[in-house]
Amino acid sequence: MADWTEKYRPSTLSEVRGNDKARDAFAEWARSWDDHHEAVVLHGSPGVGKTSAAHALANDMGWETVELNASDQRTADVIERFAGRAARNATLGGSAAGGGATGGDTASRQLVILDEADNIHGNYDRGGASAITKLVKESGQPIVLIANDYYDMARGLRNATQEIEFRDVSARSIVPVLRDVCRKEGIEFESDALERIAERNRGDLRGAINDLQAATEGRDSVAVEDVVTGDRDKALGLFPFLDAVLKEESAEEALQSAYAVDETPDDLTKWIENNVLDVYEPMEAVRAYDFLANADVWLGRVRATQNYSYWRYATDNAAAGVAAARDGEKGGWTRYGRPQFWSSSDATADEVVGRIAAESGCSVATARREVLPFLEAVTHHCKPRELTVAMAAAYDLDAAGVAFVTGSGESTNKVASVVEDAQALREERMEDHAEGAFAGGRRAADEPGASAADDDTGGDADTGEATAGAEQDGGDDDNGGEEDDTDDDGQAGLSDFF
Repeated sequence: MADWTEKYRPSTLSEVRGNDKARDAFAEWARSWDDHHEAVVLHGSPGVGKTSAAHALANDMGWETVELNASDQRTADVIERFAGRAARNATLGGSAAGGGATGGDTASRQLVILDEADNIHGNYDRGGASAITKLVKESGQPIVLIANDYYDMARGLRNATQEIEFRDVSARSIVPVLRDVCRKEGIEFESDALERIAERNRGDLRGAINDLQAATEGRDSVAVEDVVTGDRDKALGLFPFLDAVLKEESAEEALQSAYAVDETPDDLTKWIENNVLDVYEPMEAVRAYDFLANADVWLGRVRATQNYSYWRYATDNAAAGVAAARDGEKGGWTRYGRPQFWSSSDATADEVVGRIAAESGCSVATARREVLPFLEAVTHHCKPRELTVAMAAAYDLDAAGVAFVTGSGESTNKVASVVEDAQALREERMEDHAEGAFAGGRRAADEPGASAADDDTGGDADTGEATAGAEQDGGDDDNGGEEDDTDDDGQAGLSDFF
């Protein structure tokens, strides 16, 4: 059986469902490309039709397509060899594509499509991000970048492109698509069955079509009892969450949306607080800030007591309370901004999480979702200071890393002093665990008459005594004198500062 998502992929933009504003903005970008020559980023949740829209646009405009997706190597060399050649008005066969950059025959253009532009990383894609940034700035052909999370893309790439958000497709828009597919396949259906499939896919049109195909395989009809798909394990994105709280959903629905977001209540509260004034009227905002203040009180109790059961009360106020403060639903599109607490560099976050994972012996995902929120809570604004210093030493964090974890300003004296003390603590621990390896060096440095040359010759009596002393200390450890303390101090990760 053919894949229905491919079989019924839109062939023209007019067939793209559920994102009329995004579709129209995309068509306008293409029509006016001669005037701006900018690349565009289509971003939104998986399955909402971004890639299908790109191919449909190319069909409408009569453009050839060159596609580079996540299954391909996307190193700087590959991007230059394939996408770069297309962007410089040459076909893949090497012949000129006339008129692309000069406003001539638009049908001779090539649409360069790069999928998962927010997922270019690691050695496999070495140099890919910078190559794409260079490509979009110098291109003589239209380029479409596809991304799930717009803010996972490099800042330079975001600044060099236009952006169009594709929203999750509502169940109301999914049902007619499922109905059309059933009619074309000659399948009888119960309306309740199609509605259940649409609701359970949470705005994922592609997933809904896949579930319909699975439910009807070997059948010529589909009823409610045939729909056995379970709820999809799909985390809600931050921007759909903000729409749910600030614009669309009731207090109860907003609370359920908060539970579906893969972020801590602390972070969600900051996101809401940072964007509420862009959506709410003054009196709505007054009521909303009362709930945000309550949420902040509960978050403070979490930090003070380490009792994370209080998080639920923070979420109640931040999500349900703020949604209840709104007078009805709100429409329109809003450019949501990141809160000030968010690191200005995505690389800083990745580096901190990588260090935590390496030192703690856990996966990067676990470090990001479980360990990092804990560290943020126990070292908030560098308090208590001694614990913050121990954390910075354990993970060898610089000022940017300490600022990212604690929420303090990177350039403040407080962060600088924490980093300085953490470095001293690391050096002290290195000497403690060297088992006398630095004893001769310290002796030579402490005594004005001694020199490195004396130590190296082995003829200096003082050096010999120091070495013997170190050996004796090591022998004591081997005999069980201090072995347990040494092992405890050598543990990596969280145990370093508890």
